[in-house]
Amino acid sequence: MFKHDVFIVGGGLAGCRAALEIKKQNPALDVALVAKTHPIRSHSVAAQGGIAASLKNVDPDDGWKAHAFDTVKGSDYLADQDAVEYLTKEAPEVIIELEHLGVLFSRLEDGRIAQRAFGGHSHKRTCYAADKTGHAILHELVNNLRRFGVTIYEEWYVMELILEGKEVKGVVMFNIGDGRLETVSAKAIMFATGGYGRVFNTTSNDYASTGDGLAMSAIASLPLEDMEFVQFHPTGLYPVGVLISEAVRGEGAYLRNSEGERFMARYAPNQMELAPRDITSRAIVMEIRAGRGINPDGSSGGIYVHLDLTHMGKEKIMSRVPFCWEEAHRLVGVDAVTQPMPVRPTAHYCMGGIPVNTDGRVRLNGEELTEGFFAAGECACVSVHGANRLGSNSLLECVVYGRRVGRAIASYVSNRNLPDIDEKKYLAKAEKRIKDLLNQKGNIRINSLRQEFQDCMTEHCGVFRTEEVMGEGLSRIQNLKAKYSQIYLDDKSRYWNQELIEALELQNIMIVGEIILTSAFHRQESRGAHSREDFPSRNDQQYLQHTLAYYSSRGVKIDYMPVVINMFEPKERKY
Repeated sequence: MFKHDVFIVGGGLAGCRAALEIKKQNPALDVALVAKTHPIRSHSVAAQGGIAASLKNVDPDDGWKAHAFDTVKGSDYLADQDAVEYLTKEAPEVIIELEHLGVLFSRLEDGRIAQRAFGGHSHKRTCYAADKTGHAILHELVNNLRRFGVTIYEEWYVMELILEGKEVKGVVMFNIGDGRLETVSAKAIMFATGGYGRVFNTTSNDYASTGDGLAMSAIASLPLEDMEFVQFHPTGLYPVGVLISEAVRGEGAYLRNSEGERFMARYAPNQMELAPRDITSRAIVMEIRAGRGINPDGSSGGIYVHLDLTHMGKEKIMSRVPFCWEEAHRLVGVDAVTQPMPVRPTAHYCMGGIPVNTDGRVRLNGEELTEGFFAAGECACVSVHGANRLGSNSLLECVVYGRRVGRAIASYVSNRNLPDIDEKKYLAKAEKRIKDLLNQKGNIRINSLRQEFQDCMTEHCGVFRTEEVMGEGLSRIQNLKAKYSQIYLDDKSRYWNQELIEALELQNIMIVGEIILTSAFHRQESRGAHSREDFPSRNDQQYLQHTLAYYSSRGVKIDYMPVVINMFEPKERKY
């Protein structure tokens, strides 16, 4: 058994920032971090556009209150406003702190950190490192982990959260390279496992974004919060789904339909291409539905729209958004200097997640907290994004709440003993699960079942939803879950067996997908990213509250929890 004072699951921004802060607060603490890839291959490294903070380098009229209002309005008033207040007040300080850690931000001519416009923000407050911001931040954080002596377990797959009563005591994990199983005991466990984009068939997320932390929490009978709110990013590169950053529109790119029209004037006349993502994604789908989409042959009535950078000029494109140019050129053969990019919405981000308080303590239910369990980043729901996240607030959440949760953990473990774990029981359970999968004699390939499930989620729980369509989806999900016992693995070894990892991930994808669809089915209103064609209006009287979804073999039970409203009264969103 491995033993540590603190054990963090996830090697992205939130996990790394928390680990760093724990060591800063108390260098004597034994802190370890585990990732199923190498930490610098965590999905945070793919974040492009930037990180928001009211530094006032470009816009002196900006401030934390304006940032907070934009965030709450963007959330369609479902964000907890105490959490948003902390996020936006701390933002300028954490940017300066990142700079001192070595992050190479893009600069203004006078040497100050550059800031650009982003969707839903009323001021130019998004700091950036060209269009590779996540890459720039994560590399420096990982370098600092080594400097501060954090133990890193890379390429281990965490299989189970050990929760006994109200207390989380550790985890069970599998070494991808040599097939070993180990239990880990810790005074505090933190999940920073990221999102679940691979629940859908087209996503900007990498192949590792399979919702593992959320599924493990759900299996342990903990609730998941606001899982119906899935952000579809407006500009996924067609047909691959790879993200074309909002930074491109922040630098001045236009969205055009088959008639060459900047159609956002119909949907958000003030913000245009920089409307919030939920509004922009719906606008693109509506243009396509109206027959103003574009086909691969250039004709109208098609399946995507154009993102036009050609008026921006080569120098600006190559200096401000070079990675986006490279992606379009490499993946679909488009030279964005002279040609528009084909784009359509792609599954991108989860606003919901593991429910936590503002110190990252995971909730047992709407009233009680667990012991020994923390979470931060995309897998957690604090909730600063509510029903819709503003671009460049995700990296900010990871860094601000990664730091805050790190401080909370350092204090929490100071008077806590290592818990006792019946290691043999948990190892035997994990061993049986692996052997059963390796020996299973089915007739279904993992990829075909996963594709069926992803297609089902995209078809039945996409940008627009109805009771009838979602009800059909829930029925299909039960049939697909029943097929899991019929998958078979060609590779029967335990060493570097990617099929085995994919089989474990598929079970997590199915659990998370069922929770998303059930939560969406029960919310009979339209709010933020959750758009019901049969309930097109927001219903504050009934649904100005957070969903709590409890998973079990008998189905998903839905409960609700109040929203914290202490600054801004809900009103209609207009852009």
